[in-house]
Amino acid sequence: MSQKAYDILLVDDEQSMREFLEIVLVNEGYSVCCAESGEEALKILADQGARVFLQDLRMGGLDGMELLQQARKVAPETPVLVMTAYSTSDIAMEAMRQGGFDFLRKPFQNDEVKGAVSRALASTTRDENRTHNLRQRMVGNTPVMRDLFEMVESVAPTDSTVLVTGESGCGKELIARAIHDGSARNQQQFIAVNCSAFTEGLLESELFGHVKGAFTGAVEERKGVFLSANGGTLFLDEVADMSLSTQVRILRALEDRRVIPVGGDREVETDVRIIAATNKDLAEEVREGRFREDLFYRLNVIPMHLPPLRERKQDLPLLAGHFIRRHAEAMGKEVSGMTESAYEVLNQHDWPGNVRELENVIQRQVALCQGDLIDQFSISSSRTSSSGVVSVTPDVPFGSDSFLKETRVSGHEYGKKQTFDESLGLEEQMARFESRLIQQALSRCQGNQTRAAQMLGISYRQFRYKVAKLEVQVKSVEFAE
Repeated sequence: MSQKAYDILLVDDEQSMREFLEIVLVNEGYSVCCAESGEEALKILADQGARVFLQDLRMGGLDGMELLQQARKVAPETPVLVMTAYSTSDIAMEAMRQGGFDFLRKPFQNDEVKGAVSRALASTTRDENRTHNLRQRMVGNTPVMRDLFEMVESVAPTDSTVLVTGESGCGKELIARAIHDGSARNQQQFIAVNCSAFTEGLLESELFGHVKGAFTGAVEERKGVFLSANGGTLFLDEVADMSLSTQVRILRALEDRRVIPVGGDREVETDVRIIAATNKDLAEEVREGRFREDLFYRLNVIPMHLPPLRERKQDLPLLAGHFIRRHAEAMGKEVSGMTESAYEVLNQHDWPGNVRELENVIQRQVALCQGDLIDQFSISSSRTSSSGVVSVTPDVPFGSDSFLKETRVSGHEYGKKQTFDESLGLEEQMARFESRLIQQALSRCQGNQTRAAQMLGISYRQFRYKVAKLEVQVKSVEFAE
């Protein structure tokens, strides 16, 4: 390429649309080259190049999807924005599967085009200090998600504390990692801590470290994550589940940028950016006296809210196409999309597990699909019982046949021949099995978690993490003497 590449290469067989988009984009300061056919656009892309390729999907001559495929071969590093007035879910999914960067439905607003182009251009940045960009982590094109992406891109370079709220499975940690990746701290560590996975004493040790002999089992000095993440980002997930005493220490660390290890008497300086997350209403927690008001204001400097999937179902085609492409490639399968009837099943579901649940459902069906299109989905309408408590039959030897006999788990009855639920993915099946093992161990050890962890061959810390993650009901938190 002898000449400098254009910022944007635009191809549409409608002259009025080309002229309109050229005016909008030139006014934003971009260099724009227009082509009226796919063949002409491919030649320009090969000869001179462009940072972003903006193409219509329905044109005379070269088919739009074929153009997308060839453009990805000619310039694999160039993000492709696809626009069309013929917007159906299968077209959107196919465009994403073929490598499209984003999908614009005609008619669109000027700001939609500007935002999509801006995000695509940002993804081409070769700045080594930005190893990833938001679009590599999050998928969405609804107004609320576009606003969120723009907010992340604005906030990431700052050092402000961020509070991310949203239901479980929405992608709060993805947002946190995107903020870290877009910051000046991205060459340092990003460390995530689930605050609900530890008892009060263990959480403080995890956060602030401990000195040798601080408590039984502290046989050596250990740095906490506040020091391990020094210079980087610390992500505190489920922050509402911290005890009030731990909240005091967190507040002190934020205000003074110093921590005192458990059992220590010397302050140690630390420099971390805090990103907190919760699926609870922290303002309500403050009113109920379960969360400190001063800490709430310290964390809520820049609030971000991730909407549940049921409130942004327009993103379903993009998300579905993204997950089909990811898992089909990982499994080496030729699955390219789904039928309209299959999509309707997805569209009618409320997605209580949000994006995480959607990915699990699609991963399972990609694995089971025998052709190139998914033609059906089996989605359970009720994942857990109202109590969310897992119970098992006590006093049953591990590994015995009786262990597999009828057991009530999360509101479903399972017999020895009915332990596999086709509506659940592998991870959910394993989670149920782990829950039963943990309950069996607790029963055999009379509720002593330390001994139960030893029986299962895992550390106490791992045991507590699994208990919290799987929401296993525990009657005692005794320590072994």
